[in-house]
Amino acid sequence: MQTWSLVTICILLGVVVRWGISLNSYSGAGKPPMFGDYEAQRHWQEVTYNLPLQEWYFNTTDNDLNYWGLDYPPLTAYHSWICAYVAKMINPEWVELHRSRGYESPVHKLFMRTTVLVADVLIYIPAVVLYSLCLIDGSSTKKVSTLLCILLYPGIILIDYGHFQYPLLSLGFTLWGVLALGLGWDALGSMAFSLALSYKQMELYHALPFFCYLLGKCIKVGLVGRGLFLLVKIAATVLVTFSLCWLPFLSHPSQALQVVRRIFPVARGLFEDKVANTWCSLNTLIKIRSILSSDSQLYLSFAFTLLAVLPSSIRLLTRPTFLHFKLALVNSSLAFFLFSFQVHEKSILLAALPVCLLLNDFPLISIWFLQASTFSMLPLFLKDGLLVPYVVTSVAFLFLSIYLLSALDHCSEDELRLGTYKKLFFCFPKMDLACIVRWKFYISIAAMAVLSILSVVLDPPPHLPDLFPVLVSTTAFLHFLGTFIYFTIVQFSGPPSRKSQKKNS
Repeated sequence: MQTWSLVTICILLGVVVRWGISLNSYSGAGKPPMFGDYEAQRHWQEVTYNLPLQEWYFNTTDNDLNYWGLDYPPLTAYHSWICAYVAKMINPEWVELHRSRGYESPVHKLFMRTTVLVADVLIYIPAVVLYSLCLIDGSSTKKVSTLLCILLYPGIILIDYGHFQYPLLSLGFTLWGVLALGLGWDALGSMAFSLALSYKQMELYHALPFFCYLLGKCIKVGLVGRGLFLLVKIAATVLVTFSLCWLPFLSHPSQALQVVRRIFPVARGLFEDKVANTWCSLNTLIKIRSILSSDSQLYLSFAFTLLAVLPSSIRLLTRPTFLHFKLALVNSSLAFFLFSFQVHEKSILLAALPVCLLLNDFPLISIWFLQASTFSMLPLFLKDGLLVPYVVTSVAFLFLSIYLLSALDHCSEDELRLGTYKKLFFCFPKMDLACIVRWKFYISIAAMAVLSILSVVLDPPPHLPDLFPVLVSTTAFLHFLGTFIYFTIVQFSGPPSRKSQKKNS
């Protein structure tokens, strides 16, 4: 009973923080002619409510795709239609065709923020609660502490309730999938992830781990008998789920092809904004987009992404344990973020979710990464007028998570899984790697704090207008690359010693 009281308090605190963030500005507020992502979400409601389904993804006189045209899979469109139906009942002006473009008002802002909170309460928060209580080892106190830390992770809150998007829905469906697989409900997990992929195509970041984990389980059981039956059941579940989500667009091949063209915009180039991935960071030294053709850029990113994601996926296929599954989710999503084509800064949330699931297993490294992931989106938050929420939530999360998870107390070489490093590098055996990691953590947090302050108080030199965004993205890139290497090595290393497991329990 006491545990559920603490869980209720955690949920209420999470909701209060979310609603407090929602009182601030949002993407594109008062900035015509395109406004921002807030207007994009509102415009999708306008389009899906007023136009026939066959026109949602096509350029017509009533649907200018150059003005925030739909570029997410069908489940996003259905969600926009549901929101639009409610909006129409409250105030028809909010979704009036053409005339509602750029509509802004305090009441409409309240409505839009409420749609995010409803989705959060229905999909994401229950999945976090059940995962924390059912799949985290340790005492009730540790379960509740991890729950609170996941709920207060600033990155998702600032994007959903500040910038304004709905990543919590695709991430929520993914988390339901992870939860179901962790409990042994493989068909339900497959269905949940299929819904996530039908909501946002970026969930491909997580697709290989789901596939390899399920296939690995089938092979382990035996592809004759039970294993074959499980494989057929999972395949049938995936096919039925995708068929139902895409059914209205399967009446004619041109419909489905147009949706695919919209959700995979290969004509937009290797990258656009300052993103903390390999190509944007490398571009400061080598102008890749000037040297290589668009097709070459696409093939290059595909090759590097595949090479980066394969080791983790093959390891999971041969050792389909739940911990390896969570590690593979991190490694796969980071491989896609670091090397894939046309990455957005908000896509780091796809790596942040599985890292949140490792907070109990690797508290210091996970907190470190989550802090860096929020920091990587600083230019976006400054652009949206979210400086104060960014500072308050980041500082609060850092100190609260370190305290609740005793992160600095659980960072011995054994608990950090640093033994493999000593085997790989001959100079490491004589070093206290745990001490080095702690000092790197302190220096990293200080560097992120200094860069955050400089980005606000100093004007960049006239000949280097993007100096601070580039410094932020490059610094974050080094953190992400280091995390990717670390968790890849951990996935290939042996299990922790019994002494380490006892200390963490």
